[in-house]
Amino acid sequence: MEIFNMIPIADRLQGVGEYYFSGKLREIDALNREGKQIINLGIGSPDMPPHPDVITALQQNAALPNVHGYQSYKGALVLRKAIADWYKVWYQVDLDSETEILPLIGSKEGLMHICMTYLNPGDEVLVPNPGYPTYSSAVTLAGGICRNYEMKEQTNWAPDFNALAQEDLSKVKLMFVNYPHMPTGQNGHLALFEKMVAFAHRHQILIVHDNPYSFILNEHPVSMLQVNGAKDVVIELNSLSKSHNMAGWRVGMLCGRKERIDEVLRFKSNMDSGMFLPLQLAAAKALSLGKDWFIELNKVYARRREKVFELLDLLKCIYQTNQVGLFVWASVPNTIQDGFAMSDSVLYNAGVFITPGGIFGTAGNQYVRISLCATEEKLMEAIHRIK
Repeated sequence: MEIFNMIPIADRLQGVGEYYFSGKLREIDALNREGKQIINLGIGSPDMPPHPDVITALQQNAALPNVHGYQSYKGALVLRKAIADWYKVWYQVDLDSETEILPLIGSKEGLMHICMTYLNPGDEVLVPNPGYPTYSSAVTLAGGICRNYEMKEQTNWAPDFNALAQEDLSKVKLMFVNYPHMPTGQNGHLALFEKMVAFAHRHQILIVHDNPYSFILNEHPVSMLQVNGAKDVVIELNSLSKSHNMAGWRVGMLCGRKERIDEVLRFKSNMDSGMFLPLQLAAAKALSLGKDWFIELNKVYARRREKVFELLDLLKCIYQTNQVGLFVWASVPNTIQDGFAMSDSVLYNAGVFITPGGIFGTAGNQYVRISLCATEEKLMEAIHRIK
């Protein structure tokens, strides 16, 4: 036993801690075992099912005898065509289903694939602060160096391109961006995307746009690939997790020009053996759903968001009402030290967990984030407890 204790972990794990929610969920489980019955408003895991036709498609195809073998590393053509059609209908973007789309086992794996494909030790990556913590983890695991670019509420959580242009960007290879933005709920728009594409061209940086939230509480979904010349400097990740209530199904996609897809596939094809075919066929069905699906989905989220606003009013937090996506982002009052203090206070005094904004970077220290992935009844109970 002593011999095994002497085996060191790989250097690449230095500086990469356990994902915040992984440890926090264990703490919440322990409190629940004590009888606390914690209401978890932290994680954005949709609590509603996919469309019934999607589940039927999975069931029917899984019952077939010839669908259980290894699949193409590039994904089934029927899924790639469905993704291309989806991008054309909703984003007005033309994608070649043969060469410009790579299905992923969830878009989160795509972040790692991209970093492993393009980063050598010492290469730098521009990472948003606040932003999704996995960006930094993926960069570090691949041997890259994170260069945080801080965003502020006063500038609508957009990068300060003028400030970035004054820096030495010679070692920067990638830039992560994410609109609609998580955690702040700031929407994306073409004027901002045009600035990003121009910045990437000027400094020869590949932009990785993470775009899983564009259909939630948002009437006008936008893709960065809509911008003229974007395919030269942008690869876009997307996902069915939020838009179609399929988080646990792990269906995502990478979209971009042929050369980028081929490059990432060189790495990805060594990491997995394709996605279960019935799941791909069901995902294609989900992508064919019409506007009614999103209208009904967003009616539910809109009602929940009103309850979250009510909860935040009780906590004397300040927030913008035009946020989009699965969360509400709010600044804590001056009487509270930071978002961590508010999160702990609400957890231990009211049995409600809300996410401290500081886990998304130092620029989020004075904020909290609340998920809309809880029923109105649970949100009302959380309000009652906080009162």
